[in-house]
Amino acid sequence: MYEPNVVGDWHEYDEHAGLRLRVHRLERAEPPRGRDDAADGLTYFRLRVAIENRGAGRFGVHLEDGQIDVRIGPDGESAFMDWRNSQFIEGYDIYPLRRITAVLYAAGPESALGQVDVQVQLRVDDEWTDRRMWAGGVGLPEGTACAHPPAGRDSLAHQVSNFLRDQAEEGTA
Repeated sequence: MYEPNVVGDWHEYDEHAGLRLRVHRLERAEPPRGRDDAADGLTYFRLRVAIENRGAGRFGVHLEDGQIDVRIGPDGESAFMDWRNSQFIEGYDIYPLRRITAVLYAAGPESALGQVDVQVQLRVDDEWTDRRMWAGGVGLPEGTACAHPPAGRDSLAHQVSNFLRDQAEEGTA
């Protein structure tokens, strides 16, 4: 089982040499075209999904609404996704040494925004990659668990990893 990424970490794709992805800049932000009426009483936040090509060839990438899932709070409830204000990557050829970014707007109760999980399943050259997860929270600093050595076992990534490992063990017992 893999460990989840921390918001701000890059994930390298083994099956597509040189291609990498990260979820970053998880922050409070109002959408540019105004709030959706369905988000009344919720707090908006924005996140970015960046795809970078450090390889030698071109990749055709696709990242739209059904390929991104955002969950908030300790119970992992679905965040309200504002598809109208979000900007996706739909059938884009990314050449070597280039980066592209999708910007997503979501909303949820203020009390649940301290824990945000984002799952992304990228489509590259008409092939689906494995689904990967990033864990973070609105207002938490970005960075890897390695960037904050004192955090050690108490970091969010380690807590998520331990929870998933415990769940897997319960399923096999």
